[in-house]
Amino acid sequence: MGSDAPRTLREKVMSGAVDTTAHVALVAIEFIIHHATSLKDKRRVVGSVKNRLRARFNAGVAEIGFLDEWQRCSVGVVLLGNERVPVEREVNAVQNFMQEVRDIELVDVTWEWL
Repeated sequence: MGSDAPRTLREKVMSGAVDTTAHVALVAIEFIIHHATSLKDKRRVVGSVKNRLRARFNAGVAEIGFLDEWQRCSVGVVLLGNERVPVEREVNAVQNFMQEVRDIELVDVTWEWL
């Protein structure tokens, strides 16, 4: 059987037989936790925010800035999809969600395509 058809996923992707278009958005969120008096207080709030973002948006989430400051935080959220418009909708939904989170003051939300 001498078929030249690609057999593995890698071979299919390399031959163009599979569409591998991916749209990736990175959302950077900066906020303040006014009532935090220690890193422990901050970690409790940040952990809750990260878990809620992961659960609600099925997104990759990590604390990316101000790691040693008690009241300030920066979180990165990565959203991935095979179409651009639904990913943009999710970015907007993340921004709206963060505006509603109690215990924090939203300072800045920026995002970019990767």
